[in-house]
Amino acid sequence: QVQLVESGGGLVQAGGSLRLSCATSLYSFTRAAMAWYRQAPGKQRELVASITTGGSTNLADAVKGRFTISRDNAKNTVYLQMDSLKPEDTAVYYCHTEAPFGDYWGRGTQVTVSS
Repeated sequence: QVQLVESGGGLVQAGGSLRLSCATSLYSFTRAAMAWYRQAPGKQRELVASITTGGSTNLADAVKGRFTISRDNAKNTVYLQMDSLKPEDTAVYYCHTEAPFGDYWGRGTQVTVSS
């Protein structure tokens, strides 16, 4: 079975921080590129950040300088550190395994940023 379980979401005031975690049951986590996506109400799901098997990262322009994606291969876990949060960051955040490993999604964790 492949399972991705997100945690760490919640309600935070603008300017605050949250750290999301994605715990995986992947048999070969070190071989999987990982990513965080988010989907706000009425909007299409968008890529927020990705990290390769080698640890190289990419961030969406909207979150550059504020978010950091990382992975801990010993724990089979990927993280998203979110600082200087803005109300427009409000969304459900999803963990995802990137191609060519496969197409697996977590169920999401809600992040709400109040003004």
